[in-house]
Amino acid sequence: MPVPDRFPDEFGRIPGGPVSTSARTLQLLSLLQSHRLVAGAELAARLEVSLRTLRRDVDRLRELGYPVQAHRGGAGGYRLPPGASLPPLVLDDDEAVALVVGLQAAADSAVAGTAEASVRALAKVTAVLPARLRRRADALGEASVPVRWGEQVAGVDPAVLTALAQACRARERVGFEHTGASGAPARRCADPHRLVRTDPHWYLLAHDVDRHDWRVFRLDRVRDVRPTGRAFAPREVPGGDAAEFVRRRFDGASPHHEVHALVDAPAAAVRRAVGRWGRVEEAGPDRCELRVATGSLDWAAFALLRTGAPFEVLQPPELREHLAAWGARLSGGAAPAGR
Repeated sequence: MPVPDRFPDEFGRIPGGPVSTSARTLQLLSLLQSHRLVAGAELAARLEVSLRTLRRDVDRLRELGYPVQAHRGGAGGYRLPPGASLPPLVLDDDEAVALVVGLQAAADSAVAGTAEASVRALAKVTAVLPARLRRRADALGEASVPVRWGEQVAGVDPAVLTALAQACRARERVGFEHTGASGAPARRCADPHRLVRTDPHWYLLAHDVDRHDWRVFRLDRVRDVRPTGRAFAPREVPGGDAAEFVRRRFDGASPHHEVHALVDAPAAAVRRAVGRWGRVEEAGPDRCELRVATGSLDWAAFALLRTGAPFEVLQPPELREHLAAWGARLSGGAAPAGR
């Protein structure tokens, strides 16, 4: 069999060869996704078609739900504005690799609300990523060293996160190796329900097949995830909230504090400061109530200081004592040297 001297590009087009209508439509979509106004003559030249064929391709995109706008006149052309919903995107190789590496980094982020969403997006992208691009993304991820702030914990293998996210989404039973508190690894078989990030760790909430009960697995202790190909029927999580279930599971392992404070700042500003780790309620135009459930008084103190506003601790009394001790240490650190 002769070896071809030309290979398809990312749109399925062979340079110098005929272009299918579907491949050309994908290429047109890619060109328009810059959201800038592109002249019709420029698009036709890039696609190597006539203006009449270009108009038919634009109509085809509109039939698929893309709101392509046409602007007439000397400065006219075509433009794809941001729509009311997110349409499918066309990415070239470099963009796809950058997206995967970026999502892997965001999945390990402490920014409230981004880690879980990044894992869901990573699962979708990885599921359709060609093997050659997955190898590039893995190599780049392995060569990159993130700078971490705060508590240093064992990292989670992105392959574990991705495999479990895909299994949660597909409702597919998985087997994996899990190292328990004793330090001894063991194979487990479970129906994965949800991945939950509770700083500083990732957890898997799943229904253990052998133990016939819900279990929580810390993902930095999970290895060798293997899908079984067996689907399972969804179950209702006790209490209905996966994150709350995981939090309650670990409450008994450490002291628990219900913090309640008044903060002299708008509720919106306090929500931005503490993220999802606290519940904020309006208490006036420029005042709000902050409630934090935590096992660490240090974290509660940090959350209150992070608001950057005056506050009053209503409970627990030990937090006021904790803040006074913080204040003494901070005052000492701010004193002139040699004093």
